[in-house]
Amino acid sequence: QVQLVEFGGGLVQAGGSLRLSCAASGRTGSWYVVGWFRQAPGKERDFVAAIRWDSINTRYVDSVKGRFTISRDNAKNTAYLQMNSLKPEDTAVYYCAARMYTIATMEKDFSFWGQGTQVTVSS
Repeated sequence: QVQLVEFGGGLVQAGGSLRLSCAASGRTGSWYVVGWFRQAPGKERDFVAAIRWDSINTRYVDSVKGRFTISRDNAKNTAYLQMNSLKPEDTAVYYCAARMYTIATMEKDFSFWGQGTQVTVSS
């Protein structure tokens, strides 16, 4: 299996930017597809973005299109989520996830998860 660790969370003001990192180790063959999810207090964990190993196929939830960008550097075994124009409603714990084969956007389709990193956006 692959192990995932998220970095880069923190407190930012609305309109600011933040970049999250997801470092993978272990059997990175399971890191074919990387997804970012987020969970706000009292809410379900929701899909944010996903990317295939070759960075050709990407997916975004509508609420972050034009603001967030997912990317990856396979040589570094690291994926990123660049978050711009942050809004208070973006406040959540952000999770990195991985799966094999095809790109997906549903939580149940991802087998491997990081511990999450807190992102707080103030007004």
